[in-house]
Amino acid sequence: MDIQVDFQSSIPLYEQIAHRVLTLIESGELQAGDQLPTTRELAVELGVNFNTVARAYRMLDQGCVITTQQGRGTYILETKKLKSSGKRTQEDIEELTRFYIRKASYLGFNPEEIKKCFEKLYQEGTKK
Repeated sequence: MDIQVDFQSSIPLYEQIAHRVLTLIESGELQAGDQLPTTRELAVELGVNFNTVARAYRMLDQGCVITTQQGRGTYILETKKLKSSGKRTQEDIEELTRFYIRKASYLGFNPEEIKKCFEKLYQEGTKK
């Protein structure tokens, strides 16, 4: 599992970790039932505080992407659980939106370009 963080980025480390896990799931590199490293193992590997990894895992857990089972480990949930979960909140979508805005800004896009992209993709999504 290839997780790396950019210490120079304006995007918080925990968001980078969570986003990378999501990317690995989307690419198929991580699949339902796969076990993630413990928070301490990943923290040592990345050279970050274990609370940073714990926050990323908590964010993914709240989004029903992973589940942590006391004494057993942290596992990727099945995709259908991701789609059918009723646990999504306004805070979840706001955090996700903030992440993408920060990342787009970091990549050099200005606020107007970001807004136009969101509006375009929203319009395309509502037509399906």
